[in-house]
Amino acid sequence: MTDDLFGHAAKSDNTLTPLPDRMRPVSLDEIAGQTHLLGSGRFLERAIRSDRVPSLIFWGPPGVGKTTLARVLASHTGANFVAYSAVGGSIKEVRDIIHKAKTQRAHYRRRTILFIDEIHRFNKAQQDALLPSVEQGVVTLIGATTENPSFSVIAALLSRCKVLELKPLAPDDVVTVMRRALNDETRGFGSYQVNVDDDAMQFLAQSARGDARYALTALEMSVHHALEKERPVVDIACVEEAANTKALLYDKSGEEHYNVVSAFIKSMRGSDPDAALYWMFRMLEAGDDPLFVLRRMIIFASEDVGNADPRALQLAVAADQAFQRIGMPEGAYPMAQLCTYLASAPKSNAQVNAIYGPKADIKKHGPLPVPKKLRNAPTSLMKEMGYGEGYRYPPSEGGYATGETYLPEQLTGTRYYEPQNAGLEQRIAEHLENLRKSR
Repeated sequence: MTDDLFGHAAKSDNTLTPLPDRMRPVSLDEIAGQTHLLGSGRFLERAIRSDRVPSLIFWGPPGVGKTTLARVLASHTGANFVAYSAVGGSIKEVRDIIHKAKTQRAHYRRRTILFIDEIHRFNKAQQDALLPSVEQGVVTLIGATTENPSFSVIAALLSRCKVLELKPLAPDDVVTVMRRALNDETRGFGSYQVNVDDDAMQFLAQSARGDARYALTALEMSVHHALEKERPVVDIACVEEAANTKALLYDKSGEEHYNVVSAFIKSMRGSDPDAALYWMFRMLEAGDDPLFVLRRMIIFASEDVGNADPRALQLAVAADQAFQRIGMPEGAYPMAQLCTYLASAPKSNAQVNAIYGPKADIKKHGPLPVPKKLRNAPTSLMKEMGYGEGYRYPPSEGGYATGETYLPEQLTGTRYYEPQNAGLEQRIAEHLENLRKSR
């Protein structure tokens, strides 16, 4: 009895429970982000509403709500919820859980949701032990993993589950989570009368990189630090002291953000890989979205490198795909590889002029008619009207129809694409010049 009393007292004392655990959502309305799964009409929202939640694998980085979502699902379906960690688990324990689930179903007609955290830690034998009960519906399995399920979950079990990818929370969602903690008088800091200024809130949200648990932990340290200092406001200085980290002069919407982005682009354009790396990591360390940085490099690969080195665009797309698969921190490797490649590659902006030239002529002349020789003639009437008449087929003339033209008559001789004397474009320029002379 004494232990029970002390246990109850401990549970009611918020100072003994970390803020992320206290603020764990208890309803779907409190879950931030994941609208691609929980938005109106989305798969999971419909499954919950119809009370037909299948076995699932939640795949995503830490702090995005995998455990929380599993608990909320169980509460909405009225199922018996059993949480189990794959770390240090045994087959015997799994079989005991399944036996109890069978009893619940047989005696009380109550389903059991078995939530296995870090399911990728289960070995093949442990995962095999789950198969019959999942297949027969004895338990509804919800596994959570930070690893790619294709590699960490056996095929037989994976085929019986639907994999749902949970995404890192957007900074605005992280801010929403923190503000809820600041305003909640029961579980959060609502009764403390402490304010967090906007700059500090944005810094915490950016630093979290989509991890709500990290954000709430940093917020808790910052609030307690402010209270110890008898400061009613959490500002950047307070966050720096509490979290022992330096807030870089940088924010998502301010001038310094655009200054750093500009320095990054211009360093790559100036073929300085060292400076490009420095500015790229300034952005990342300041909490910028790596996908934003990758988008800028994909654009750069076409805008500033182009056909001088066509492999640049291939590598940019590959780096973006690689990052989305592995995330941070390892995702910094393909990002750095791409950054140094783009900075070292030959440069050409010929494609920029190739875009604006046609647009200007279209605006000036309007939609000029397609020359009849270039028009398709799928019907006899079109052939009678001269569609396709006089068209010369280049492959039958050795690959190039000497003297032929393809622009509208008013634009004949216009040049939009002028390859520059850099990298592969030097060879392209020579080739096109030979063709134009013969034309």
